[in-house]
Amino acid sequence: MSPITEQPAAVGAPAERMHEFLLAAARTAPDSPAAWEADEDGTSRVLSYRQLERRAHDYAVTLDSLGLDVGDRVILETDNSASAVAALLACSMLGLTFIPVSPDVPTPRLLAIAATAEPALHLQTVRGVREGVPESIGTARFGPEGVVVERAPVPRVRHRRDPVSTDAAYMIFTSGTTGRPKGVVMSHRGVLSFYRGMLRHSIVTAQDRLATTSPLQFDFALLDIGLALGSGAQLIPVPRELTHWPRRLLRFLADTGATQVDGVPSIWRPLLRHEPQGVAALAGQVRGVLFSGEAFPLPELRQLQSLLPQLRVVNCFGPTEAMAFSLTDVPNPLPEGIDKLSIGFAYPGAEMLLIDEQGRPVEEPGEVGEIHLRGPSLFTGYWDDPEATRSVLVPDPLNPRSGQLVYRSSDLAYRGESGELYFVGRSDLQVKMRGNRVELGEIERRLLEFPGVEAAAVVVRPRPGQDPELYAYVVPARDFDALPVAVSAFCKETLPDYMVPRKVELIAALPLTPNGKTDRRALAALVAGEG
Repeated sequence: MSPITEQPAAVGAPAERMHEFLLAAARTAPDSPAAWEADEDGTSRVLSYRQLERRAHDYAVTLDSLGLDVGDRVILETDNSASAVAALLACSMLGLTFIPVSPDVPTPRLLAIAATAEPALHLQTVRGVREGVPESIGTARFGPEGVVVERAPVPRVRHRRDPVSTDAAYMIFTSGTTGRPKGVVMSHRGVLSFYRGMLRHSIVTAQDRLATTSPLQFDFALLDIGLALGSGAQLIPVPRELTHWPRRLLRFLADTGATQVDGVPSIWRPLLRHEPQGVAALAGQVRGVLFSGEAFPLPELRQLQSLLPQLRVVNCFGPTEAMAFSLTDVPNPLPEGIDKLSIGFAYPGAEMLLIDEQGRPVEEPGEVGEIHLRGPSLFTGYWDDPEATRSVLVPDPLNPRSGQLVYRSSDLAYRGESGELYFVGRSDLQVKMRGNRVELGEIERRLLEFPGVEAAAVVVRPRPGQDPELYAYVVPARDFDALPVAVSAFCKETLPDYMVPRKVELIAALPLTPNGKTDRRALAALVAGEG
């Protein structure tokens, strides 16, 4: 790979990698606003597309001096921000694979990700506090003033000459069934295929200001970055702490002039409950909402529509393995009697198939099948896990001899009368907590590591009008003398907060089904009885 030039390279069309697509406006409207950021003194400013490109290029020059090869991994530990966007753009310029990680992730989990991905570099903000990064990994910090290298990566030989569109753009680690974080590898071609399909929905324009509330390690944030910058709009990364303070969040949205607000539905709950008048004050300013990660409770959605009568709401559904399956407009107002939102049809350029347990297509309305996604935006595979990859990237069941692979999602759905899909649940032990994908088996394996725990099971407790909670049932050995709170603290040492059980309850034995498996329905009934 030839060294990056001292001047930003021309971004041509068609784009083949993320930075080319996201910085296209730097060619056509370089002085238009690209990204909001907060300054150290409490003030704020907006970077133009020209300035964002310059920052990304300056980052790339420093990173290129480290001798990293195409395909090398870079852990990007940061909240979402203009500089974070510049950092991922710099990785794209150099053909590096970025791995977004939250600054709040427990160190043991970060080390598990590092042991799996074997990154060349750990990159965090100038105010980051992460310590204990293994000596085999280089370390550096970034901010508005540039990148400062603290420890150079281990010397390496560059084997590749040029990045290509099938290279891995990023890797997102989700909860894994084996107890080890599972790395979803997405290529530039896959990302751009989704971005192009998404933009055909015309959700925002170049005049919009998109407020994104998702943390960077949640692929919803990357969707928002693509939606905003790919449309030539302004991206507004909402400071993480504001999502916990309804009045401050509303003031921030008003002050920044946000016209589109994206995030998981639960960000709206405290606003609707405590500050409905403040939400109503945004009428005429906020014109759009895109949500993903969890179902939007219909009473709350009706209230939001009543407070913002002209609001366009888009339901985004799908997994990290394809960024999303579909983007569906929600009727405004919601018709009376409706009890479930449609997830519609696949985005342009892709197709959602419904397949039954015998591998046959499901065509009749109301009949449940498993969603299989066909299209160019599928992930490459799970990092260093070919068995797990083969279990979900399977031959097209309608034409298995073609060699085409489709994504078997474990999402169950049925068709409506017009062919649109309605999600009904999962066929495995995967759930969504605060928009994050969680494998219950990973939590259960952590519980079993606690001394004296003989068996464990985790179930979800739904709470209408509130976020669901995780409940853990633990079977203790005879000499077990720890309190349940100690078991929760043990989980928190290695698991992110959204995976830590809200309650741990000791139980003499787990209920079993006739075939000897844990009876999760019986446990769910226990949880419901405690509500």
